[in-house]
Amino acid sequence: MNIQNFNILDYFDYNAFVTLTMFFISLFVLLLDKISKGKTTRLFFSTERASLLNPLTYIRFFTHILGHADWNHLSSNYLKILLLGPLIEEKYGSINYLIMILITALVVGIFNFIKGKAWLKGASCISFMLTVLSAFVNITEKKIPITLVLIILFYIIDEIKSLRKKDHIAHDSHLIGGLCGAVFGFICINQPMVDIINNFINSIFK
Repeated sequence: MNIQNFNILDYFDYNAFVTLTMFFISLFVLLLDKISKGKTTRLFFSTERASLLNPLTYIRFFTHILGHADWNHLSSNYLKILLLGPLIEEKYGSINYLIMILITALVVGIFNFIKGKAWLKGASCISFMLTVLSAFVNITEKKIPITLVLIILFYIIDEIKSLRKKDHIAHDSHLIGGLCGAVFGFICINQPMVDIINNFINSIFK
């Protein structure tokens, strides 16, 4: 091998743009969190019931999935996201995948706002969305895989049981993330998410 022509980038593939970009942003946000002693995450990357007159309230509906309490929190979420994300991104395309992430973040953020819970942060809702959505990869129009039924069944039972626990984990956001994954899986069988949104927008402004 010619050392002069060696380029380490030739041996790595940025194979899942949305998944990897989200991970590196979250990693950077965690670094900022430690430098600022939690101030940046509290201000920009977590959500709670706040004034609707504050523009940051609406931004945090989306950005709360980028904030994490510590490395263990981040790694526990991204071990699953980095495993399943590339599969989903390849199946549905990066744009559709990004839309699913943003919708899930928004739904969870609004739910947390309405419920008036404490500060919510972390990508766990996305990891659970991917868990359920991944079961739809091999679904056909006429048959539902038994693996899908079992995953959803076990998932719903475990999360409902966990709602009673007082462990400072947002189990309801996990449940919502999984439900979002199920909805995305069913509605995107025949039509991409981008087309669904375009048709919805066109129907409004007709």
